[in-house]
Amino acid sequence: MAAPAEAPEATAATGRHFDYDVIVVGAGIMGSCAAHAAASRGARTLLLERFDLLHHLGSSHGESRTIRDAYPKPQYPPMVRLARRLWADAEAESGYRVLTSAPQLSIGPRSNASLLAAIESAGAEEVKNLAARWGGAFRVPDDGWVAAVSERGGGVLNATKAVAMFQALAAKKGAVFRDNAEVVGIEKGPEGGGGVVVRTSAGEVFRGAKCVVTVGAWTSKLVRSVAGGLELPIQPLHTMVLYWRVKPGHERELAAGSGFPTFSCYGDPHVYSTPSLELPGLIKINYDGGPPCDPDGRDWASGGGDVAGRVARWIEEFMPDHVEAAGGPVIRQSCMYSMTPDKDFVIDFLGGEFGEDVVVGAGFSGHGFKMGPVVGTILAEMAIDGKADTAAEAGVELGHFRINRFEGNPMGNAKN
Repeated sequence: MAAPAEAPEATAATGRHFDYDVIVVGAGIMGSCAAHAAASRGARTLLLERFDLLHHLGSSHGESRTIRDAYPKPQYPPMVRLARRLWADAEAESGYRVLTSAPQLSIGPRSNASLLAAIESAGAEEVKNLAARWGGAFRVPDDGWVAAVSERGGGVLNATKAVAMFQALAAKKGAVFRDNAEVVGIEKGPEGGGGVVVRTSAGEVFRGAKCVVTVGAWTSKLVRSVAGGLELPIQPLHTMVLYWRVKPGHERELAAGSGFPTFSCYGDPHVYSTPSLELPGLIKINYDGGPPCDPDGRDWASGGGDVAGRVARWIEEFMPDHVEAAGGPVIRQSCMYSMTPDKDFVIDFLGGEFGEDVVVGAGFSGHGFKMGPVVGTILAEMAIDGKADTAAEAGVELGHFRINRFEGNPMGNAKN
């Protein structure tokens, strides 16, 4: 997939000399989608990755991510709806299959305002007798709880394969790749030359008209080093992807092929799951969160804290007849969330001395993967055009994702 760096060329409209029109830093799902979107526009695109391509050290790896239309915040359903169309377009173009559709089940106390808002946003129908659905897999309290399902609202994305798909499409459209290329500096271009200069730890120097930064859990560190100490409140969390054994005789009932749903439980703890799919006989059930971590110094053995214990106790209460919690999960995989205080994304120009030459996509707070094609398109359009028509057409208000929401207000959109 990788290709040799191209010789500098003149940008026709300005006469300035750049190696690339757009340099994307970080090749997870957001960066790979941004590179594909930029290359699709005809921009000479470079995608730089600190580690190997498709590595397992960040937030975009693994066999599955959920896609769901049930969201308590109004900013996200339009992005999810557009994302489903863009996922389908990419699958058709590539010949890959990365999305398996499923119902989406939302359960929790009727008093939970976020749950009720998510049900309304999805147009989900309340399930009156949950015990009669999916082989009686769920046990929920009869008093004060609600269960609602959106029949076509959920799904499972094959994460690593999806990243590979967008990288392959970007390469097909001419994007250049460099992995094991850690970016240590982003600077303004020389006086009168405009653009940006991107430097790697190996001493490589690339000149671009624009730069897009999508480095996940490393965002705060990189932005702090290149933007005069600017502090973005993005906290990496060490979370665990957990696979549990389905009890004998129930394997088919919990399988994606039988229509078992993705689901979210809004109780305490907040738990989510995908149907049994990628590993037959196992089902992924996860706790939505984890302890703070340093992405460069994680405790791989126990850094996830009591995540597995929390999920095991949930299983014993809500799915005891169908999932085996004793002995813990069969498989544990480390992953990271990049959390903002309000759990909303950061999609904005870096500003300061960089103005609109550097665009940042970050802080996806454990729920961004499904919207990767939309976010990548928006980032590419911001870099190339200085605005994002895709966001406007989809009804996405980008003001909600601006960096300046944290100025004098560390909680951002959660201030109220």
